[in-house]
Amino acid sequence: MKIKIQFLLLFLITYSIQSQEKAVPVFKDGEAQIVEAFKNPKDWLRHDLWVETSFDTDGDGRLDRMHVDVSRPAQTESEGLKLPIVYISSPYFAGVAPDTEGAFWNVKHELGEKVADIVHPEVTRRGKRPIISNSHIKTWVPRGYIVVHSSSPGTGLSDGAPTVGGDNESLAPKAVIDWLNGRAKGFISREGSEEVKAFWSTGKVGMTGTSYNGTIPLAAATTGVEGLEAIIPIAPNTSYYHYYRSNGLVRSPGGYLGEDIDVLYDFIHSGKEENRARNNKVVRDTEMANGMDRASGDYNDFWAGRDYLNQMKPMKAALLMSHGFNDWNVMPEHSYRIYKKASEMGLQTQIFYHQNGHGGPPPMKMMNRWFTRYLHGVENNVENDAKAWIVRENDKKNEPTSYKNYPNPEAEAVTFYLNGGAPKVGGLSLNKSSSKAKETLVDNYSFSAETLAQAGYTNHRLLYVTPILKENIHISGLSSITIKAASSKAAVNLSVYLVSLPWNKDRIVKITDNIITRGWADLQNHKSLTESKPLKPGKFYKMTFDFQPDDQIIKKGQQIGLMIFSSDNNYTLLPEPGTELTVDLKGTTITIPIVGGKDAFKKAID
Repeated sequence: MKIKIQFLLLFLITYSIQSQEKAVPVFKDGEAQIVEAFKNPKDWLRHDLWVETSFDTDGDGRLDRMHVDVSRPAQTESEGLKLPIVYISSPYFAGVAPDTEGAFWNVKHELGEKVADIVHPEVTRRGKRPIISNSHIKTWVPRGYIVVHSSSPGTGLSDGAPTVGGDNESLAPKAVIDWLNGRAKGFISREGSEEVKAFWSTGKVGMTGTSYNGTIPLAAATTGVEGLEAIIPIAPNTSYYHYYRSNGLVRSPGGYLGEDIDVLYDFIHSGKEENRARNNKVVRDTEMANGMDRASGDYNDFWAGRDYLNQMKPMKAALLMSHGFNDWNVMPEHSYRIYKKASEMGLQTQIFYHQNGHGGPPPMKMMNRWFTRYLHGVENNVENDAKAWIVRENDKKNEPTSYKNYPNPEAEAVTFYLNGGAPKVGGLSLNKSSSKAKETLVDNYSFSAETLAQAGYTNHRLLYVTPILKENIHISGLSSITIKAASSKAAVNLSVYLVSLPWNKDRIVKITDNIITRGWADLQNHKSLTESKPLKPGKFYKMTFDFQPDDQIIKKGQQIGLMIFSSDNNYTLLPEPGTELTVDLKGTTITIPIVGGKDAFKKAID
């Protein structure tokens, strides 16, 4: 009996020591910590596989398989450790098309005019198995996560066709998440039958990524797939219409004048060479060519099917959104519209806005707390944190200011009226004008918006400014304009900027100086976004539309200016100069969301 007791004690002691030695995730202050046993990349297990989807988009009669790689701590193999997953999917991992002359659409033509087709470059695929990407692994694997990557349909070693926002780009990551939860099949080869299981997965998945890589987490979340617990999209494109059009107007993303959805298709199509001709014919040269409609810029079924706002009903994942207010590539409305809808749906949401351009994740602390709560299940109270975090103009990016929500709940729409002054500078006033004045500008894309805003005298723009601010003004939310205007032609570009004057002309300026926000529209869509009608020259039409969302403090000593002009040579089509745009000042107003409302503005100018 004594020997049995001693043996039992020895067994318990040995088991206890072994249990203590097993590596497990560690948490402190609600955040996953770097674990020494998970830290060394040499100890990580890295392998790849193919996950079978529910669709066949390359038309070969087989269900498309997505190429997936896995990076995980060795303990998931040697000690039976199961961990949650941080998952990133992208069309870019296997390379993109080279810069090619003629690959972008010619923009120097009249609105609605048909132009020559573009050149279609080919992508040379890159990369070696088993590694698809090294992104995010050094951040998350040491903290007790498994990192998974996949190439999106028709890219890299994934089957299928790229559709740039089509259903397969939502269903592909869904299939990978299903595999991580044991509901879909994974195979060790692209065409073989030997299966592989994700035995190391807890089934809890979080997704993140920037730009297109940030779009895919949202796409996956709109399927309502079980196991996708949280997403952190960074500067995501949430609607391809809003990326390539603006209120009926053909409008390029900043820095990519002449890009359209077919250009992006060519840019990412790195998949199997023998499938490319068929994919091009079916997707690019038929579906896209028939649906994108560069002639009218109207919203239609093609664009509606690539607008994730329309697909959010099944979504359950907790959403932490990140964007820059001065991102003129994927503009800040992309995140705001999804955040707003998710909040209305009662989902767990937070939004992080910074003042810079494209990209830029939330501070690591925010991301860590988000994934710790929803993937590891640690009760860190993140759901009760402030809803909105905004980096103020002079603060470090990792030191955002917290707010109850975005827009700031204390912001109120303040209406301003226009007082004439063209070709010099007119006024913005809180008081309605009794004037029946109409002012005219002459379109000329040779002059940039920046040049026009600085001009004291020009007939190529209309500019209306507030009195000089004696106190700071905090703008938070969506400014909007109601404009009554007439064109001398059947179609005209309409561009509007909010600017901060006097213009800072220093050699080095902050990104928040000078331009507050922007907006664009096609007056032909004054009644409907889905049906434009040619303008009758000289006839006045009224249209209301929003500027891009913003949150900015305008310093005392500045004036807020509304600039109205026509062609914007960084964004719009560039028709022959000379079209006249006439604005009825009495029928035109602008509303600006000001923290403290009209009283705050009055105080700032008294």
